[in-house]
Amino acid sequence: MMRLIATAVLATLPLPALASSCAAQISTIERRLDSAGAVQVAGLRPGHELRAGSPRGLTTVRSGSPSDPETVSTADHIAAARTLIVRASAEDRGGDKRSCENTMTEAKGMIGALP
Repeated sequence: MMRLIATAVLATLPLPALASSCAAQISTIERRLDSAGAVQVAGLRPGHELRAGSPRGLTTVRSGSPSDPETVSTADHIAAARTLIVRASAEDRGGDKRSCENTMTEAKGMIGALP
């Protein structure tokens, strides 16, 4: 009987908000856009916080161009990606997981291969 009451009480307690997979993607892409490679392509914006030391980042600069010319980063593409991230964040807050993931896929394509 006590177990049943304890289970009922636990079921009524509020659960902590869990970060969505899209929120994790947004955070990862925001870090990429605040990297030295993104600054090299798009320049340093006012109020920009440069992040370094990604645990999965490359330790040396790649030589040569990307194998796919469509993935070359440009300042315009990075600006567009920042706009898409704002949209994805709103979609995530609104609970529209599929739209958020689609927007993040588009943002990743816009960023391309950063140096």
